[in-house]
Amino acid sequence: MSITSAMYSAMSGLTAQSKALASISSNIANSSTTGFKGTVTSFTSYINKTSTIDEQVGGVIASNSRSISRQGEIQSSATSTNMAVNGEGFFVVSGKSANGEVAFTRNGSFSADASGYLKNDEGNYLYGWKLTDSGTVAASNKTSTDSLEAINLTSIKGTPKATSTLGLEANLPSDAETGDSFTSDVELFDALGNSHSVTLTWEKTADNTWSLNASNPTKSSDATATTGTIAGFPLSISFNSDGSLASATQDDGSGTMVSVDPAKVSFSVGGWTTGATDSTVSLDLGTAAGTDGLTQYASGDDTPSIGDWTSTQNGYAPGTLTGTTIDTSGVVRATFDNGETRAIYQIPIATFANADGLDSDTGSTFTQTNESGQYQLRTAGDGKAGEIAAGSLESSTVELTDEFSRMITAQQAYSAASKVVTTAQDMLDTLIAMKR
Repeated sequence: MSITSAMYSAMSGLTAQSKALASISSNIANSSTTGFKGTVTSFTSYINKTSTIDEQVGGVIASNSRSISRQGEIQSSATSTNMAVNGEGFFVVSGKSANGEVAFTRNGSFSADASGYLKNDEGNYLYGWKLTDSGTVAASNKTSTDSLEAINLTSIKGTPKATSTLGLEANLPSDAETGDSFTSDVELFDALGNSHSVTLTWEKTADNTWSLNASNPTKSSDATATTGTIAGFPLSISFNSDGSLASATQDDGSGTMVSVDPAKVSFSVGGWTTGATDSTVSLDLGTAAGTDGLTQYASGDDTPSIGDWTSTQNGYAPGTLTGTTIDTSGVVRATFDNGETRAIYQIPIATFANADGLDSDTGSTFTQTNESGQYQLRTAGDGKAGEIAAGSLESSTVELTDEFSRMITAQQAYSAASKVVTTAQDMLDTLIAMKR
């Protein structure tokens, strides 16, 4: 082995350890970077064989690789739209809000920008499947990234819902006199989200028997403005001797009273002056022989009145977006100030046959390669795809203790290789001196 060969071998060692130090430096610098995957340096020996009888000489080649598939620790975050993948898979992102080339990342530091798009701290837009009003994916082909779009929260508008169910809970005073009547008001919404008021009139017609009638609806803001025509009343309501609800009968429209299930009484409102479609409402007075709805007990007052009055209905006016929630399967739900909750997007998880074969792009994003295999879009929690942890972030996989240990090793190896170079230089100087 010649002095020059020794020097070249030492120089390859210096180069390799420099590359290792660069990897360590990058890892330490990104020890707090969300979703960062640390790199490791691998060393490979190469041999130069000059003859069959001479000693083999060689050096070392260093190569850096990133452990992309390694799971980082999941930590809680105060931002509800921050997310982490607990398991395999990546978020699908793009640098553009529309028609952009997609990339893949574990950096889930998403928050809404000024335009309402969910972007992470690297400026990448989060892509997802848009859902229909029924909560199903709108795209016909869920396997392609072409089925995805940038998630925008400000484009979400509240929708009204017509009242279709009305439940009543009240105690009708058994100590009222026959002929006594009482009134109560309930709110109904039409299909356009307009609020209306209906006055219910309760009249005691005999012992344990009451009649219920309803006025035509009026504007909730103006009791003098009639807004529709109600049908399905009057009702006759009977109670058992223990005060529980017994039965109900309803006018069938021809003046004939027919028996109906008190928990499923139907009435309608037509001719809305607001232009809304006709409404059909299921009225729940309670279970026959039960006390979960209407009851008839003594009021105990000198002037009897309806007690324990409660009405519940499922309609609402168009609401204003108040927030969003994300579940473990990646469904993004919008919540509105009117109580409406609606699924609007589903966040897919992209998986790969060999995630470590992905190519590093800018920041902590990756792109598909032949080594990684074709992406597969999955629902979070399905198969290899990890679940989504909302309000959380995945920390860097860098362990500082390991990096400092690697740094010491690289430093010692670099110093040793440099010593070989200086020693070889001294030997060359000695050789040259011999000529003198």
